[in-house]
Amino acid sequence: MKAVIPVAGIGKRLRPHTFTNPKALLNVAGKPILGHIVDSLVGMGVSELIPIIGYKGELIREYLTREYDIPMHFVTQEEQRGIAHAVSLTREFADGSELIIILGDTIIRTDFGKIPETGDYVLGVREVSDPGRFGICEVDGHVVTSIVEKPDEPKSNLAIIGLYYFKDSAPLYEACSELIEKNITTKGEYQITDALQLMIGHGTRFRPYEIDGWFDCGKIETLLETNRVLLDDMGLENGSEGSIIIPPCFIDENCTIVNSIIGPYVSVAKECEVRHSIIENSILNEGGCLKNVVLEGSVVGACAEVTGRSSSFNVSDHSQIDCR
Repeated sequence: MKAVIPVAGIGKRLRPHTFTNPKALLNVAGKPILGHIVDSLVGMGVSELIPIIGYKGELIREYLTREYDIPMHFVTQEEQRGIAHAVSLTREFADGSELIIILGDTIIRTDFGKIPETGDYVLGVREVSDPGRFGICEVDGHVVTSIVEKPDEPKSNLAIIGLYYFKDSAPLYEACSELIEKNITTKGEYQITDALQLMIGHGTRFRPYEIDGWFDCGKIETLLETNRVLLDDMGLENGSEGSIIIPPCFIDENCTIVNSIIGPYVSVAKECEVRHSIIENSILNEGGCLKNVVLEGSVVGACAEVTGRSSSFNVSDHSQIDCR
């Protein structure tokens, strides 16, 4: 089985962090978003990766080739023209193969091994409260009957969440080619939902596969929420001499933590340094340095330095001090 992973996006909603890093490499619960995705794919038996890179693509390539010993074919999407366009660029490497596609900014917690057992063509789905923001499918029994991208008047609340399985990928590539040849676009892009609808029109029967754990890491709020949920599931806690660690936390072994309180819900990447600080519900990316600060609900970029003020007081009874 091969896996296509579109990771060419700019990640505007995650700026300023994505000025220097692609969003797929931002850390959450101890590793980059992309690392969580690839670990799941390798675990289900994927034998070859086809990442679609673009913005900061050299960093994606460097990370994947360093961390994973698996055949890879990197495809570059020079211009953001939609997921169907991106997938069409991978045709020479995957046409006709058993294929799974998973978006590179989405972490999915499910039994990946059961996906091929669901049917020859499978869509990951989940009920949502705001269906106008997603590709929405209608289901009759156990078969998807129609798909619409971000409908103005949704007829269902069953969202397609960025996970697609094809026992034979040839019909997918034919549908993507048809979209592009006929210039069929939605909201100015070649949408994979439109390609899937073409496949349905040509007789392909998709089965829905309901996903319990789906985490969209496209903005800071959801990135921190994902960090909290994954840390709860993982139950991680690494101690540090002279400091208090309140679980769940992930603290890389190659970190320096001195006279600090860390947690709950803190992820600390390798080579970080934290001294005389209190950190809660935050993500510290690789090489971050924090001294004399109190942080909550924060994301600190790679090699960023945050320094507060240290004070000494000789305070009598009933005193009031405001250090703002």
